[in-house]
Amino acid sequence: MTVVNGLRLLPWSDPDGKPCYLATDGGNSPLSRRADEIEALQVSMGRELLGHARALLGDRKADARELRFLADRLCEALRDVLRVAESRGGRLPSPDDGCAADPDDPSQDRGPAPARAEGAS
Repeated sequence: MTVVNGLRLLPWSDPDGKPCYLATDGGNSPLSRRADEIEALQVSMGRELLGHARALLGDRKADARELRFLADRLCEALRDVLRVAESRGGRLPSPDDGCAADPDDPSQDRGPAPARAEGAS
């Protein structure tokens, strides 16, 4: 799946399974807000499913049918979260937009330098 420049990948697909995109000049349209809500729900559901998966995998009495069902739900959750990640990644500013940190710019606070281990060169 690829991100189309200038378009937002939505967290759902069409009936044929093809990705849906939104052309908008801002992230505050009703459809953008709805997509944000659905993305948050998908991430939350994936997190909750992971908790259930850990519990089921720890249960020695879980049978193959239960584990197959779990695997199907985990695949769905992973698909959804990967789509969210791709959509959000596609909306990040690119380094050539002037948003990258400039190591020679003293006005950009990068915090204290990392500590060096003794004997490190």
